[in-house]
Amino acid sequence: MNDLVTVFLSLETGNPPLRRDRDFAIRFMQQLDGLPEPIKRRIPTLYERSGIDYRYSCVSDFGVEPDDFRFFPPNWSLAPEPTTGARNAKYREEAVPLSVDVAARALAASGCAAHDITHVIGVSCTGSFTPGIDIELVRRLGLPPTTSRTMIGFMGCYAAFNGLRAADAFCRSHPDARVLLVCVELCTLHFRVGESMEDAVVNSLFSDGAAACVLAGYPREKAEGMLAFAGSSTSLDDDSLDYMTWDIGDAGFEMGLSPRVPEVIGQHAPGLVDRLLRARGRERSEIDFWAIHPGGRAIVDRAVASLELTADDVFDSLEVLRLNGNMSSPTILFVLKRFLDRHNAMRVSGEDGYQLGVAMGFGPGLTLEGCLLERV
Repeated sequence: MNDLVTVFLSLETGNPPLRRDRDFAIRFMQQLDGLPEPIKRRIPTLYERSGIDYRYSCVSDFGVEPDDFRFFPPNWSLAPEPTTGARNAKYREEAVPLSVDVAARALAASGCAAHDITHVIGVSCTGSFTPGIDIELVRRLGLPPTTSRTMIGFMGCYAAFNGLRAADAFCRSHPDARVLLVCVELCTLHFRVGESMEDAVVNSLFSDGAAACVLAGYPREKAEGMLAFAGSSTSLDDDSLDYMTWDIGDAGFEMGLSPRVPEVIGQHAPGLVDRLLRARGRERSEIDFWAIHPGGRAIVDRAVASLELTADDVFDSLEVLRLNGNMSSPTILFVLKRFLDRHNAMRVSGEDGYQLGVAMGFGPGLTLEGCLLERV
């Protein structure tokens, strides 16, 4: 079994239907009662610098006037705030169909039948319930009742890497494994007016989305030419536990975000990449694509500086940020999809495609996660 490599059979992405551009988001924020005037004046610059042109939400209120609000109270102060229970109920209502949609499309694109799936891995940090999304996927997709299920919760933006690591272990341990990995986050459910610049920055970054992929363990000869998951690494900074936090409050989940996050990422990113490469006997000069989690424009910029990357290296990361915002855990899969689709298109046209790629994500801890994708 040791000669098995874990390959992507498919990767699909999706968002809730409500899509709003940056100008709309600015107008919405500036109409909020209770937002301090000094922050209101800074909203246009903050949103223009975010690098985000469009964002998605499962909350229809972000597209209408207060008289038509259905989630928030019908006023521009959004008070009294929805409780954590109300937000979580909305999460359950919206997360299940979005997860099922991307999973069904990934299953169809993979060439696998429902009865082929042996493992389901669910990833989310923006809501919780049980029986959970993993069981809903088994039921609604008609997967076998014997399907092994794993839920990875409350890990934040880098959680997809933990899902991929688990999928890799399943695929290389079981020759017939077909793993369905689904990440879904509804970050905008936890929108709060807030009174600090930190709150305003958080509100300027986050969006809703989901991604699903099907992975399998193939013998090398069957996987020839495909991109395979080729190892992972993690780095936990000892001095920044409070730089990025995600806590359960009475009126939703509450995020803490320090402006020092990009600095810490810049300090640790080169070491993480070097450990990944050493484990495979590879060099940085061999890397021909970079999938950097676009947690924010400043984070990508610091990664570029510390890793000596070019604008072309992070084009896809910044495009995902521009078109979708930061969707937490699914975001890196949105970036990887662009490279996987391009690789497959090149192979169809007779080219070799990519040879070696690095994917990186960042989140609470502060934690950096990374993995290699290597052409078989």
